[in-house]
Amino acid sequence: MGLTLAQKIIKNHLVSGNMIAGEEIALRIDQTLTQDATGTMAYLEFEAMGIDRVKTERSVAYIDHNTLQSGFENADDHRYIQSVAKKHGIYFSRPGNGICHQVHLERFGIPGKTLIGSDSHTPTGGGIGMLAFGAGGLDVAVAMGGGAYYITMPRMICVELKGALRPFVTAKDVSLEILRILSVKGGVGSIIEWGGEGIKSLSVPERATITNMGTELGATTSIFPSDEITRDFLRAEGREGDYLPLAADDDAVYDRVIEIDLSALKPLIACPHMPDNVVTVESLKGTRVDQVCIGSCTNSSLLDLLKVAALLKGKTVDPRVSLSISPGSRQVLTMLADCGALSDILASGARVLECACGPCIGMGFSPNSAGVILRTFNRNFEGRSGTRDAKVYLVSPETAVAAALTGEITDPTLLGNAPQVKLPTSFRVDDSAILPPAKPEEAAGVEILRGPNIKEFPKSRPQGDTLSAELILKVGDNITTDHIMPAGAKILPYRSNIPYLSRFCFAVCDETFADRAKAAGEGIVVGGANYGQGSSREHAALVPLYLGVRAVIAKSFARIHAANLINAGIMPLTFADPDDYDRIRQGDRLTLSGVWSGMDSGVISLHDETNGAVIRLTCAYTDRQKDILKAGGLLAYTKAAD
Repeated sequence: MGLTLAQKIIKNHLVSGNMIAGEEIALRIDQTLTQDATGTMAYLEFEAMGIDRVKTERSVAYIDHNTLQSGFENADDHRYIQSVAKKHGIYFSRPGNGICHQVHLERFGIPGKTLIGSDSHTPTGGGIGMLAFGAGGLDVAVAMGGGAYYITMPRMICVELKGALRPFVTAKDVSLEILRILSVKGGVGSIIEWGGEGIKSLSVPERATITNMGTELGATTSIFPSDEITRDFLRAEGREGDYLPLAADDDAVYDRVIEIDLSALKPLIACPHMPDNVVTVESLKGTRVDQVCIGSCTNSSLLDLLKVAALLKGKTVDPRVSLSISPGSRQVLTMLADCGALSDILASGARVLECACGPCIGMGFSPNSAGVILRTFNRNFEGRSGTRDAKVYLVSPETAVAAALTGEITDPTLLGNAPQVKLPTSFRVDDSAILPPAKPEEAAGVEILRGPNIKEFPKSRPQGDTLSAELILKVGDNITTDHIMPAGAKILPYRSNIPYLSRFCFAVCDETFADRAKAAGEGIVVGGANYGQGSSREHAALVPLYLGVRAVIAKSFARIHAANLINAGIMPLTFADPDDYDRIRQGDRLTLSGVWSGMDSGVISLHDETNGAVIRLTCAYTDRQKDILKAGGLLAYTKAAD
């Protein structure tokens, strides 16, 4: 029996464990990346480990999230990250150089290598044949120190593509179609491999759009084969030497195979407030639009923006619409300028923003109140845009342009002839904004620069055999990390200041949560299905830790968030019977007893002292995870191991 593509890479990087779905495995990590919203905490954690220099083949720190500098906080964090990177052997991508996933794809991604990043959309690297995972900052810090990355061995899903996309139907529509099929929970515990004859018509940027959006499926990661299309992309980047052909064996066995006929797809749109709320663009025709945003790590490549420029050329944005365009990298922006496409974009009335995440994380360009917004981004969670009552739709760049020109949701096939755009055979390469680290013999003389906004890592406590605490918050299904720890221009500057950040914890759900949690001292949170979906931000675990949360009980968890909770020393527990969710109420006093023996048996008993209910909870911790919880989190566990 042959191996899938992902299984081949896993086998080549396996440190411990067996490649049996559901069992814990440890992987050797070749590359890491961080971004500034999560990077300060990751590097504080790395410093706490006392390791002089990273042990990976390549680690890169990107500044792409907190680039709006309305106070000293973001500038101080950038300076801190730059000094840490220089001292400890990490490459530093300066503000304005571009979005981490776009730049990494261009300059550092290598087929067959493993990559983890402190950003949930790190699987973008799968578009170039990498096995790339989103992870919490502490997992990234451990990997930088030479430690293994632990995951549950995933199931394998193959998506077979046949046919070819029709004009105005795009890779984004393929992503929305698989979300329509599987939902935001359908990829949990699985790696999505893309194959079939249809992939031969997809460029690396198009493949990267699809693997990027695989995160919204809850998938562990997504990956394409490395083939001649991959080779052409690397050659254009001056990196043909990094090419390695990779594909699944012909007799590879998958847990599920899904077929998609590309020629049958229509332009699609995800409606508020979930990426899987997908319908055809045609079904919403005529819906008035206030704002359109094109960019983000999903759709900001040169290929995307050349098509946008061609569609905008000689036309003017509808006066009722505000249009922004964010190039994914300095390389993209420069090449748009060189060929004249940037002038076509500007002449249309569009606003060109910095090469950064920007509006995707609510960092500027927030829409008007109750506005209808079309974005080429990967998430449309409630409030993520920076405007609580905005209605955000996810679309392809072509559909976004159609709305910008007409002022309403419009099927892009009505725009006329689709632009015929091909990627150049060579890209303009300029790595001057990527700063190399100091040489090992010079590193000792590098000073770490810390601003007053950088506070220490919150202290955790070892998990005892009994826990008695108030149920301080009960929430529903599909609670995202944006619900737990919001993004946005007002909050992101404080990502390295957990005490200040704690004021906003769960504010989207309950503005009184932070004060009530502090008053309780210790607390338990209860959620529904798919708790913690969305970004990899470990702040969604660290801030509740600071506020005294000791356990989270839910119907089910998103993979990265469950791992982040354990790393923080917080127990993620699951209802054995999901109906038991309805038997407890916010404010009840809950007691968990026999916790340690329950970790071994996989069953822990919960006693609701307020109403007398006795409820079975389940957990499936590995021996390593049990030791992490008993130690009080991964940092304490790692220090003890040293």
